[in-house]
Amino acid sequence: MNSIFEPVIGLEVHVQLNTATKIFCGCSTAFGATPNSQTCPVCLGLPGALPVLNRQVVENAITAGLATNCQIAPRSIFARKNYFYPDLPKGYQISQYELPICEHGWLDIETDNGGKRIGITRIHMEEDAGKLLHAEESEGGSSLVDLNRACTPLLEIVSEPDMRSSDEAVAYLKKLHQIVVYLGITDGNMEEGSFRCDANVSVRPHGQEKFGTRAELKNINSFRFVKEAIEYEIDRQIELIEDGGKVVQETRLFNADTGITRSMRGKEEAHDYRYFPDPDLLPLNVDSDWIERVRGELPELPAAKRQRYQEQLGLSDYDAEVLAAERPMAEYFERCTALHDNPKACANWTMGEVQRGLNEQSISIGECPVTPELLTGLIARIDDNTISNKIAKQVFDQIWQTGKSADVIIEEQGLKQVTDTGAIEALVDEVIAANPAQVEQFRAGQEKVLGFFVGQVMKASKGKANPQMVNELLRNKLKG
Repeated sequence: MNSIFEPVIGLEVHVQLNTATKIFCGCSTAFGATPNSQTCPVCLGLPGALPVLNRQVVENAITAGLATNCQIAPRSIFARKNYFYPDLPKGYQISQYELPICEHGWLDIETDNGGKRIGITRIHMEEDAGKLLHAEESEGGSSLVDLNRACTPLLEIVSEPDMRSSDEAVAYLKKLHQIVVYLGITDGNMEEGSFRCDANVSVRPHGQEKFGTRAELKNINSFRFVKEAIEYEIDRQIELIEDGGKVVQETRLFNADTGITRSMRGKEEAHDYRYFPDPDLLPLNVDSDWIERVRGELPELPAAKRQRYQEQLGLSDYDAEVLAAERPMAEYFERCTALHDNPKACANWTMGEVQRGLNEQSISIGECPVTPELLTGLIARIDDNTISNKIAKQVFDQIWQTGKSADVIIEEQGLKQVTDTGAIEALVDEVIAANPAQVEQFRAGQEKVLGFFVGQVMKASKGKANPQMVNELLRNKLKG
């Protein structure tokens, strides 16, 4: 990247809320329904139809605002944002403008260059538009309109222009995505459009305070594409300026196949939308009791959870990061630690065998056949030396397949670890007697040969001998 210029980046993120019904009517928000089957006079904008605000949307907005350190406005107003688009039935969008529900928040991010605080200008509620379906040219080049998505509730989260690289933008976007999914207010599915991003990108000479002319990159739906689109746009603007041209304020689309952005339309300013208060919706008043109730119901967020895992449970930074990344996984792990006081073992098995099984079968932790109760029952049998770690993995697979407890499987299959010194000593003597050449190698200083003997004894015991006892007996006898 050209070192003469500094990028300036701000993100506008649209979060589709997972309420059962739309923001101003009772139509379903379920994804994938037959086109135009989830509509009514309100979301179609028919004359005389009046919007009624969905209380859960407001609650979700307060939740998001508190989780991102915003101030919650005691009074906010819905406005009409006027513009024409074929999938906008009313010819305007109900949104918020001058008085949004949340303002002045922030998120702290971590990048390879250290930590940084990114300001959040505002969070406001609004309705989504419908969706245009463009047919192939072979079908006549027509476009169809599906209005199922019209009036679906959105939160628009607008950052300050505080980011100076694509890496910072992606770090902010990932943290925001993690938080809103953790809160349970959205499924965060980027492919289905539940979490999508507009990036405002400009460049300016290093040391200059005034911002350059920005271009808006519209509706990007993956972290990788956000990074690629921002980097392309930075290079495009720098090259344009260095060639004597001027950056035009416009909206551009990113083509993921070609990796380039192209002009879509001139960028509108606020006055172009002719905002005015919606006459059909009263001002929204949110009292302090409501705010404090929502605050009290906030879940522990990933950053706080990671810190607690390290300080109270003694986990490494890596283990804490992995286990706290997704709320269902964290809840599974915490249920395990509540049942059995061995956090490290619970972490290892959750991140190891449990995650392996989930990946192999492409299922979620909520569908895992090995419940926390079954997993901790297995860990307890390792801790009390009933079975070895090697046998435990076999038992885990049996639990996964049958749903039986570790105790039942161990008893049925005779898998208890052999801890009788005499029995193990007899096996050790047999292995030493059968391998005189390796004995000489060990006594000549080749200590690695010990692993060979351990393997032979474990094989002879069918994996049931206590490995620690095997090691101790072998060392004593081989040094003989």
